[in-house]
Amino acid sequence: GRCRLLCKPSALAQHLVRSLGQSAALRRGHWLWPHWPRLQVLQQLLQLPEPEPAVARELLQLPDTGLVALDWLVGPRGARSGSGGGAPSSVLLLIPNAAGKVTGGLLQLGLRALERGFIPVIFNRRGHNGCPLTTPRLQPFGDPGDLQEAVTYLRCRHPTASLLAVSEGSGSGLLLAYLGESGSSSRLAAAACISPIFRGRDWFEAGMPWLYEWPLLLHLKRGLSRYAGSLAEAVDVDRLLGSRSLRELEEALFCRTKSRPTSWEAYWERNEPLRDADEAAVPVLCLCSADDPVRGPPARSLPLELFRSSPYFFLLLTPRGGHCGFPRRGPGRCWGHEAVLEYFRAMAEFLRAEERRKGLPRPR
Repeated sequence: GRCRLLCKPSALAQHLVRSLGQSAALRRGHWLWPHWPRLQVLQQLLQLPEPEPAVARELLQLPDTGLVALDWLVGPRGARSGSGGGAPSSVLLLIPNAAGKVTGGLLQLGLRALERGFIPVIFNRRGHNGCPLTTPRLQPFGDPGDLQEAVTYLRCRHPTASLLAVSEGSGSGLLLAYLGESGSSSRLAAAACISPIFRGRDWFEAGMPWLYEWPLLLHLKRGLSRYAGSLAEAVDVDRLLGSRSLRELEEALFCRTKSRPTSWEAYWERNEPLRDADEAAVPVLCLCSADDPVRGPPARSLPLELFRSSPYFFLLLTPRGGHCGFPRRGPGRCWGHEAVLEYFRAMAEFLRAEERRKGLPRPR
């Protein structure tokens, strides 16, 4: 009742309004700590899911011999899980924030998806979350090259399943850049962004609440310190590990390099998440809160005109929910997860109806 869906009028938009309007998650939303969104941020970063999921890791080698890691969620730790019979499940690609921090919220979303028949898999960038760094290069904020390789691999491994993607926080910059750059060749059926960062440069320059920035900064430094020797040939490691903000660390990694230094302005010309947004051809639900202390005030951080003009972008805006929090009492503590999974269900229902209406064969 307190959520608004901002989008360009279309048949799909009408279908989503009906489906989300009937969602029990949105109708029964109860916000904990409604006036303390920063505490919601801290809880979201530190709290682990119950039960903790079991993960099977797979390393994917890239054309330049770099590695990314795919973590397949196979069920709660200590429990046996299996997929039911019938039609192939949808593969749900989970993209953590730009620091590579796999939060309890992201794992909880994966477990909820697993219970509903999805095949959830977490995408870990080079050097993130224990993924070995085999080249002195990490993935820039909005460079979708490695993600494209992972999507191609998932399509080959599960050729008959629908491929979906959901990102969390600053990780949405990568997903949005991928959707814009790949256009109609993205291989995705639908995507969702939870508390996305739309304007990367503005976000880094504005700074973030220290409750959010310092845990992520320490998380990044701890991971990068393992590869200080190999990174030394590409960047100034002392400057990197001495960074006092995420902006300083981003500049040390990608702008002040030893081989190809570049300016902060030129870096963002190539890495802004929405630089090719007009080319996106996949429905994207962006779940945002007006009191998000990390993204910033809605007036300057939400690209409202994009949602009014593009038939593929949908903004589900709620007055409260913090950053990737959207808490409620009882089981399934994040009602935002339920909204995202309901969105994917509604999208599949709409596409099936369109195929029947047009008499189109299902893609092989």
